[in-house]
Amino acid sequence: MRGDCVLVELAHLEEALALFDALENNPVAGIREVIPAARTLLIAFDPHTLSSEALVDAVAARAGGERKPASGALVEIPVRYDGEDLAEVAAILNMSADEVIRLHAESEYVAAFTGFAPGFVYLSGGDPRLNVPRRKSPRTQVPAGAVGLAGEFSGVYPKASPGGWQLIGTTPLAMFEIDRTPASLLQPGDRVRFRNMADGHAYEVKDQEKVSAKPGTGAGPGQASAAIEILSMGLPVLFQDLGRPGLARQGISVSGAVDRVSLKAANRLVGNPANAAALEITLGGLSFRMRGRGVMALAGAEIPVAITDASGRKIAAPHHSAIALDDGDVVSLGRPAAGMRSYLAFRGGFAVTPVLGSAATDTLAQIGPAALGAGDVIAIRTAPVGAFVSSEQLAFAMPSSEETVALDVVMGPRTDWFTDEAVQSFLTQEWSVTPQSSRVGIRLKGQALERRNPSELPSEAAVRGAIQVPASGQPVLFLADHPLTGGYPVIANLAGHHLDLAGQIPVGARIRFNAVNRFAPYITPGKHA
Repeated sequence: MRGDCVLVELAHLEEALALFDALENNPVAGIREVIPAARTLLIAFDPHTLSSEALVDAVAARAGGERKPASGALVEIPVRYDGEDLAEVAAILNMSADEVIRLHAESEYVAAFTGFAPGFVYLSGGDPRLNVPRRKSPRTQVPAGAVGLAGEFSGVYPKASPGGWQLIGTTPLAMFEIDRTPASLLQPGDRVRFRNMADGHAYEVKDQEKVSAKPGTGAGPGQASAAIEILSMGLPVLFQDLGRPGLARQGISVSGAVDRVSLKAANRLVGNPANAAALEITLGGLSFRMRGRGVMALAGAEIPVAITDASGRKIAAPHHSAIALDDGDVVSLGRPAAGMRSYLAFRGGFAVTPVLGSAATDTLAQIGPAALGAGDVIAIRTAPVGAFVSSEQLAFAMPSSEETVALDVVMGPRTDWFTDEAVQSFLTQEWSVTPQSSRVGIRLKGQALERRNPSELPSEAAVRGAIQVPASGQPVLFLADHPLTGGYPVIANLAGHHLDLAGQIPVGARIRFNAVNRFAPYITPGKHA
């Protein structure tokens, strides 16, 4: 997929999970993370520690084992079978809606793996007659608690999010709560039964032990020397750092800053560690008042910076430089002429409470501190003595909405699911960036890409920079808050050196993709043993 990831393809779900167990029980030095899915394992590795050839040999040596039968707890999930796709599902399956409901409620499922979003568990073992394809084009918003079908799996959306599953009902249960232990109601290996609430029975799920993990922006005694007070803003302003690596098994993707190089630059300009929390500001428009004294810096999309001091004097300040502020100074940030996102860092760092080890706000998973609002006061920590301050240059020219931006891609792993003409079209046409784009991904519009393989793709892991093509033929380029797994084929992955640039491409711009390879990098253990 990229130089630090491979997709391992297995024959079926049980074989994939057996290999996952083998890699967990007999780890390979250099493997950073393994994400299981319906037929595949996505393996992220350190190419400086482990070569791709050695990785193939290690995977082949561990393949072929058997997975132990599920022995987890039995969890009953009450369902109102009122999903908006129920009638369509029944028509696809050539049966009545009542028959769909009966088959779904009579099956016992097994929690196979977690993906897409935190708490979204893929449930296997249902009645094979309920095998239905995903929607041709995913919805931009599916409500929390929606019960859906996709291929051989059933599942419940834990939070409101985009999604392409066929919706047949809803449950009132909270599938994922950050302040519950464990946060996910379902754990891999659990057995699951759906119960029809129309039957009139009462169903109860025992309360889980809870632990406080709520986000906040306060600082303890002696930790803060200053603060900023938010006066106004345009689009939501979010806390971001470098995210939450290593939590894929819980269905939690890395998230973090969309333009990571600019976040690091802003922090280095004020002497912070590269991973310190900063504010990600989309299309400018933020205004705040300084309480106490501080040193700020902005990196990323260049925006006008105006400072009004306590006496009313107005001065312009430079972008991409450290700026000293006095008590009472009001800072107003304009709109960028190019680029999308700017990063505001303060010397010492913001005093924000981490969630699962990070201050990043994941908009898809809804994990992390809330977006800022007018009137919020954010404390700034006291800077350590001797912090190193560096000068920084722009890592790349910021793209404007009038430009065509060239992005390098690594073809695969599912390029062969598309016709030769579609692959050629993908690489030669200019794709428009639509207003539906977000931190989750860039939705593109152009000549639709035609598949060679019309089959339903079993869910498999996706990475930042994956270019997924739903049945509509209009690609989506995943950004920082992408789903952990997906069920549409990935025609290509963005090359690592263009990941940050992609996060700065504004609506209205055009994108042209340039292939730096011509093969689909996935491995099948049985062919390499």
